[in-house]
Amino acid sequence: MALNVMVAYSFLVLALLTGISLTSSFRIAPTSTCTSNARSRGAYLHLHAHASSSSSSSPPTTTAPILEDGRRAYPQQTPHSGRHFLPSHPSYHTRSSRTFRSLLSSPGGLLRRLNPLKRNAFKTKRKRFMEGWYYRLTLPESNASFAFIFSIDDPISRGGTRNGTDLSLAAMQIMGPDDGYMTQCDRDDSKFWAWEASQGLGCTFEWNDDATDDDDDDDDEKEDRRMITAMDPTDWREKVKTGFQVLPNRLQGKLNGRNGAERDALLGKGAPSICDFDMSITPLSGWGDDVRDDVDRTSSKQRSTAGWLASFAVFEPHWQVTLADARATGTVNWNGTIYEFDDAPFYAEKNWGGSFPSHWYWVQCNAFDGYDRLSVTAGGGTRKIPLGKTESLGMVSVHYDGVFYEAVPWTGDMEWDVDPWGRWILTGRCTSGTRLFEAQVKATCNPEITPGVTLRAPTKDNGLAYFCRDSFLADTSLSLWQLRWDEEIGDHVRVDGPPIIDCATSKQGGIEIGGGPWWDTWKSKSNMKEPMKTLVAFPYLKRGILKRGRKKRNTYN
Repeated sequence: MALNVMVAYSFLVLALLTGISLTSSFRIAPTSTCTSNARSRGAYLHLHAHASSSSSSSPPTTTAPILEDGRRAYPQQTPHSGRHFLPSHPSYHTRSSRTFRSLLSSPGGLLRRLNPLKRNAFKTKRKRFMEGWYYRLTLPESNASFAFIFSIDDPISRGGTRNGTDLSLAAMQIMGPDDGYMTQCDRDDSKFWAWEASQGLGCTFEWNDDATDDDDDDDDEKEDRRMITAMDPTDWREKVKTGFQVLPNRLQGKLNGRNGAERDALLGKGAPSICDFDMSITPLSGWGDDVRDDVDRTSSKQRSTAGWLASFAVFEPHWQVTLADARATGTVNWNGTIYEFDDAPFYAEKNWGGSFPSHWYWVQCNAFDGYDRLSVTAGGGTRKIPLGKTESLGMVSVHYDGVFYEAVPWTGDMEWDVDPWGRWILTGRCTSGTRLFEAQVKATCNPEITPGVTLRAPTKDNGLAYFCRDSFLADTSLSLWQLRWDEEIGDHVRVDGPPIIDCATSKQGGIEIGGGPWWDTWKSKSNMKEPMKTLVAFPYLKRGILKRGRKKRNTYN
């Protein structure tokens, strides 16, 4: 136990030394030092911070490209929105990108690189690593949903100058209507690029013939094309044959792959599948309260979903919800069926680390009947912690009209009752701080009518492999009650009167179980071990002390 305490408090001291924010709020990352060749045409373009509000279903075009400069793309941007690895894309391995001066590009930059506990871009090449981004689009009028899943495994080829591992893979998976599933991937990890300070990433599997086979192109021009990363969305549509591109306010892709339900789909075998998509994104909620002028801004900062220790290689894997609620406008062509939409519910999250948990569950919905801004994300599983141990945790968090209700193991407790398939009952309580509440989400489906689809997820030994089961067709309900302390019973109880949310419902809940094997119902309660629980809760204690101090000063004044 003494060793545990010593190791844990070493994390705290190093965090203070390296400038990592203990408030779980967004900290601006240093400007990406991976600059492209000056000849690169259309490289490193950045969309404006605000998406168009045009009512047209066609996403807007951009006219003023901006370099990624380390600033937040929008106020709702969360911690960990940028990448956690050094891409193998050749633009990141030019001479200028490896200069020692680049390590000193911002205060604390060198210390953050040298931090032995932080999984940074220079360490991922030495051990198994994956990073994945998940975007969900819900179309209530069509009773359809899509998930666009992009991932990179073992990006170590350093611009294609050396071989990757047997598990190196850049992949695009898409889940669609009626739990359909398709995928396209490439073993060449050097095609994948990603920004460090904000959510920009992409991979060009194939260029259009007119963009690659021009006989007039000289060797320098061909090399320029290898160096291209982010492009203006219009240029991207014209030049890219297959691939994807994500910018802070834009999602584009062209998949010409295979039916993902077939075992050999990653090898390019199976039934052909096609999906094109292009949409603009308007953020509403990141992971925290809305930033408003009429509230205390210290409570409006965006938070780490897994707590501030997610900045370190403490837990495996890491998880961050980057957009708990947003709106998307654009089109999706799913195997010839075209879906057009305006201001459709949109959600985004990401994972990174060595592999996914050995056992997990998940429920998500932001398309509740009769509610405009209501989103719930709930999930948990068994994760690795220091000294070779594991722990099982869960959380239920709700964004409602700009207010964030967070029930996590370090501010309260959470219980779950999850069947191998068909039933999810998740209850979380926040019993510390000033916002005391209880939230319960229930999701059900008939296994015979809605069997779900088996998706691939990163695994430690087999790379991207069948490892989880998903559906977007769950009957979902959400209730939220305010709590108060009852002196007689010595516990928190629900406040008399109507709840904050009284059984909001949806027939488009997202559900998932993963890892396993799942033989029996998993019923348990979060049990976060010390001293990690106290360490993760430190920012909340700090906020409480600061608020009490401000109240006292206001009283004296």
